[in-house]
Amino acid sequence: MCGIAGLIYRDGARNIGGEMTAMLQALKHRGPDSTGFAVYGEPGPNEYIMRFKVAEQEDLGRGTKIRRAIAERKAAVDGLLKELGVAVLDLDEPTEYANRYRISYDGDMKDLADQMEEIEGTEILSIGSALELVKDLGDAADVSGAYDLGGFRGTHGIGHTRMATESDVDIRSAHPYWAYPYNDIAVVHNGQITNYWLMRRQLERSGQRFVSNCDSELLAVYTAVNLEKGMSLEDSLERSIHEIDGVFTYLITTRNELGMAKDTMAAKPMVLYEADDMVALASEEVAIRAIIPHEIDTTDPYDEEVRVWQA
Repeated sequence: MCGIAGLIYRDGARNIGGEMTAMLQALKHRGPDSTGFAVYGEPGPNEYIMRFKVAEQEDLGRGTKIRRAIAERKAAVDGLLKELGVAVLDLDEPTEYANRYRISYDGDMKDLADQMEEIEGTEILSIGSALELVKDLGDAADVSGAYDLGGFRGTHGIGHTRMATESDVDIRSAHPYWAYPYNDIAVVHNGQITNYWLMRRQLERSGQRFVSNCDSELLAVYTAVNLEKGMSLEDSLERSIHEIDGVFTYLITTRNELGMAKDTMAAKPMVLYEADDMVALASEEVAIRAIIPHEIDTTDPYDEEVRVWQA
């Protein structure tokens, strides 16, 4: 079933982490297996935030063997960054297997990402000037607490609560997805893309790389390619409705935008609240009411509707 949510402020940074946590916790019943956040902070000049993992949560049950492997993988990452001339300005390890590095780097980001992914057991979750992508097993309160997202300040974010139906319950299969290796593009999606493999192979033949077998990742890469070609986010969303087959509602974010698209049947739910200073969207109205205490009027986007909002 799964649940998705998005939030964007038009007039500056807020406690996006805390509000996204409340929204996703209200959607816990739609997906108790894992929770993910893509939040956008206030970047420093010439800086990136890199989020990556060196193991799965379930691996920790293997005892000293996996802990030795984790230490070796972290050492390999640090050695690679030093070799490539990446300056690590700050680092944090919210869990034994998850890492947050604030870096300065003026080299080829794709080359950095590709070499990171070659380290066995290592997976980049996101690299962004503003984007930070966090996902793990458990509900929103558990994940937000473990990764200290409750006070994260930013302008916008999206999130996902997952009920596993066709793939494993692990971090790799959790949403959101980053558009590897593009800067600051992430997606959450509720539905199923029926021409996923056809479109994925077309993108791979053009040089794109996928890090999972989840159809939602296609939406992120598809959007990133369109934006790189000079297309606007709105035009890319419009195009996706006609090129992507299936039943879907998805939210996509860039450094300063939040976009939404629904397919021609509009079978997957979405509720929208729009005010002068902010926009909130979710699979159910209960998520929006979790952050807005006063009475509100909401709308349901119609079939083939596309919207884009600016931070």
